[in-house]
Amino acid sequence: MMDLPCAQWQDHVAQKWSGLDPKQKKTFNSLREIDDVFKCALSLANQEDLDAVQLISAGYLAKKDSREASKCRERGNCSFKARDYKAAALHYSQGICFAPPSSEQLSLCYANRSAALHHLQHYQTCLNDINRALNNGYPPHLSYKLQDRRTLCLSRLSVCEKTIKDPLSASANDDICSQDVLMSSNGAHRFGICPKVSVGCSKEKGCHLVALKRISAGEVILSDRPFGLVLIPGTEKVKGNREKEQGTQREMVLGTEHRRCHRCLAETLCPVACEGCSLSQYCSAACQQEAWEEHHQWECPLGADLTVMGLMAQLALRITLKAGIKNIQIARRTIRDEQKMKEKYNPYLTVFHLLHHLEHQSAALRFLFAVTVATLYLKLSKAAPLPIPWKLHADEASSASGGSSDAGDTESSPELWVVGSAVLRHMLQLRCNAQAVITLQEAGSQNSQVQSVEEIRIATAMFPTLSLLNHSCCPNTSLVFGTGKAADPCVSQESAGFNHRLLGEGRLDRGVTVTVRAARVITPGEQVLHCYGPHSNRMGTQERQHLLQQQYFFLCECEACSIQEDQRKSSRNDSGLLCSKCKGALIREGGSGFTCSSLTCGHQVSTADMNKRLQEVRAALEKAVELMERDVPVEALHHLQRTRSQSGFILGEIHPLQGELADATARAYAAMGDWRNAATQLEQSAVATASQYGKDSLEVGQQLFKLAQLHFNGGARGPALSVISKVKPIFSLHCGPNCPELQELNAMEECLQGLTF
Repeated sequence: MMDLPCAQWQDHVAQKWSGLDPKQKKTFNSLREIDDVFKCALSLANQEDLDAVQLISAGYLAKKDSREASKCRERGNCSFKARDYKAAALHYSQGICFAPPSSEQLSLCYANRSAALHHLQHYQTCLNDINRALNNGYPPHLSYKLQDRRTLCLSRLSVCEKTIKDPLSASANDDICSQDVLMSSNGAHRFGICPKVSVGCSKEKGCHLVALKRISAGEVILSDRPFGLVLIPGTEKVKGNREKEQGTQREMVLGTEHRRCHRCLAETLCPVACEGCSLSQYCSAACQQEAWEEHHQWECPLGADLTVMGLMAQLALRITLKAGIKNIQIARRTIRDEQKMKEKYNPYLTVFHLLHHLEHQSAALRFLFAVTVATLYLKLSKAAPLPIPWKLHADEASSASGGSSDAGDTESSPELWVVGSAVLRHMLQLRCNAQAVITLQEAGSQNSQVQSVEEIRIATAMFPTLSLLNHSCCPNTSLVFGTGKAADPCVSQESAGFNHRLLGEGRLDRGVTVTVRAARVITPGEQVLHCYGPHSNRMGTQERQHLLQQQYFFLCECEACSIQEDQRKSSRNDSGLLCSKCKGALIREGGSGFTCSSLTCGHQVSTADMNKRLQEVRAALEKAVELMERDVPVEALHHLQRTRSQSGFILGEIHPLQGELADATARAYAAMGDWRNAATQLEQSAVATASQYGKDSLEVGQQLFKLAQLHFNGGARGPALSVISKVKPIFSLHCGPNCPELQELNAMEECLQGLTF
């Protein structure tokens, strides 16, 4: 699980657990209150744990380092020489993050980035970087280069009616974030729950949402902002030009953390770097300041220690720091059902009272979380002091530490003890309540006529209102995430009770949003449901129920899991795998393997053998994609045709891998200008995608969107209009009527309808 602490720290804690005597283990296992678990872990945490964190974190780059800045600048120079100016700007930005304040390396990185931005025609941000380079001690004998570049930029800007500002590159002086975000259907975000939905509570379902009135497909049910989030490093790859290293070709890869704001997730080529560490960067000075006030002033001194402790620990800490001592104390005193009776809704109370399932977590995992938070507590006690508003009164301090003035035998304040206990609570909650922030990313060469789209997870977040939705393996809702800045945010009547200080009212709406729409008609009295991951279209019933029981501690009895056994058996034939003997459908037989559905054949294939064959097909597909990225589509096409011919013996038309092969083949044909064959292949890919995700899914919409572009580029008026009419309702359903894809489809439709033959 990628959000857990790093492997070395897990090993350290596992050894610590093994070293406990049986009595200590029994005592720890018997604890059922968060405060008691934290207090016990705090009594066991010691200097050895602090030393272990320090030793492990030494392997991560977190401090300012001129040598690392120089290496990044050299990589940027390689990309610049290859005329890959976007990759160059990102490498120079990395150098800026590593460069110490007011150092020569910082000025050189700013100067070099200004050159890349000039070639990208981002003249305003180029001027900003020129000023930064000069203000940070750029060598005087080279300053003429910057002055010449400034003159060119001013000349270009002077011919424009207004100053050009790059929406992906807000400068430190700009009080805006990227505007490249998904908007809600009315063009402005309204946060809260729609009036057609009510919050219900029961012992069986917990707090949940129920429809009061009929909700139409595509109608917005709720819109929410996260109470806290952490960007996931390395999940989004931006590929620069290859460079030679020790006689081999190596591709420069930049991850999510290098091109997205660490607060609002907006994409940026010109991040504002933290002055204290090399880890954090932001799209603007405003985001930097807000992150500093909210959490980074405490995170920054910890450096790579938080990387060692994992994303869940970091997110739990951010949620706690954002809430503040007053809200934590209110939450500790508030009974869960009292929240509904309050006139002003406080989202932190919703977060605080989410189920943590302490009693269901394994002893080893509970110990890992508890020791991790206890060690983090010790680290915080030696770092920056908590602000004055966090101070507790004497009676509150005594209550917070359980009446003990030396909770955990530390010299730290009772306020910090409250923080530690809350962090542990949230870390336990996140295992069941964290939400992956998903975005669709185009894969492959930027010059390709057809892009393959893949879902990537860019952040882990905690959404207060979204957390009210229960699970279904066949949900009646669809989620779309937005990042950056939403235009003119306003608060709807149904969310008027929110604590808007916590939600950020009164300032520009920077940050991540999630919009939940009805995926189909929802009738009055029907529960609003969301899929936690295991979906009936992509996973068998037993596998889904096992995963949900393992992570969320409940036996799913949704409609998809409750179908009759004969229907369940018939659905097993849709594996998409074929018998290599007779081409009949293969049926999965538990975990042992597959059996041909044809009674006259009965051929069997073991799971290990099938996995080996599928891995061979996957490797061949990746090889073909690599060939296309090297701009040799003819060779890639031949490779794909051989692979598809061989894989045709085991892959049916609905298998996901067959869909990926068809998609890659379409890209190869399109790169060669063969629009007709490219469209044929993309149609086949759409069939596999529909089988995997559903015919009205956003994933199918993306495939049909590309198909419409292919027909449009190839001048196939009739097929293009036909596909456009099919795909428009899908984007309207999931993304609202004003999404960018619908705008482009409308423009294509208008153009095609105006053509005469």
